[in-house]
Amino acid sequence: MKNTVKIVAILLFVINFNCKAQQMVQTQDDIYKLVSNEEQFLNKPLKNLLKEIKPEIQSAFGVKVPKGYPCYFMFSFNSSHELKQKMIEGKFTGLYVYVKEPVDEWDNGKRPQEIEFEWTKKDVEKYGNLTVIKIQVIDQTED
Repeated sequence: MKNTVKIVAILLFVINFNCKAQQMVQTQDDIYKLVSNEEQFLNKPLKNLLKEIKPEIQSAFGVKVPKGYPCYFMFSFNSSHELKQKMIEGKFTGLYVYVKEPVDEWDNGKRPQEIEFEWTKKDVEKYGNLTVIKIQVIDQTED
């Protein structure tokens, strides 16, 4: 009887451990899965999408566009210094997430220059409730 209880307990532990949901994006190469599964994130908070990304987003910037066009964030797994360098070279991959609400901090110079392109936990809190309306990956690393 003791052995049966132990076996059942171990079995339940293994089943529980394996049933935990895995994040959609495990590596940088998986970023295209977000576009393939875009419907899952549309009209939902940005934080839902960010939870599905395992590699740390190190840099980002928000863009406020003319009235009538959606604002967007560009996310990168590179540091802000690496991102700036890759953008100069024209060789970077970016995750573009368009949102309904305005993103004005970056365009109005309100963001401190030393952290201008860094993505922080405060940013997740501040922008996490913005509504996703489109997801796009732009890959400029290929010739």
